[in-house]
Amino acid sequence: MRGYFGIGVEQLSKAMNAGTLFRTAHAFGAAFVFTVGAVYSKREVEQSDTSKSRGHVPLYEFADAAELRLPVGCDLVGVELLDDAVDLPSFRHPPAAAYILGPERGSLSPEIQALCDFTVKIPMKFCVNVGVAGAIVMYDRLLNLGRFAERPLSPGGPSRKLAPPPAFGAPLWERKRRRRHGERGSG
Repeated sequence: MRGYFGIGVEQLSKAMNAGTLFRTAHAFGAAFVFTVGAVYSKREVEQSDTSKSRGHVPLYEFADAAELRLPVGCDLVGVELLDDAVDLPSFRHPPAAAYILGPERGSLSPEIQALCDFTVKIPMKFCVNVGVAGAIVMYDRLLNLGRFAERPLSPGGPSRKLAPPPAFGAPLWERKRRRRHGERGSG
């Protein structure tokens, strides 16, 4: 898969959610994780971050929206249940993106929403856990930008039948030589 992504949360307050999101980001190959205005026990994060992602994925912590810095050319994608947000299954993910989720008990702040290049929503009846929402977004990115076989029209996976290996005749120069000399041979 080309490009890169990072994922973060605004006003995160629960260490278990942080650990779950960071671990899942590590599993999906995130280039970085970040928080904006987070207040949680960093010591408790390792209870759910069993992959110890801090040793593998950079963590950036920003005090507020004004401090938020992303790589040049990286689009900020807000994940929020807003009426005008694009449904996630209809969204084409940018090659370079940072996804930001809202806090456990609230929404993305107006300051963060103003910074977003895009806003997407996961089509569901109500909000789910931050870690779950992050996993859904990262999985959708993988499906959208990964190189997978098309889904078959009938239930099940792609056909396991492999195309026969290509059969080549003699090299072109050899076939031309044989024709000039009236020889017969394969190819």
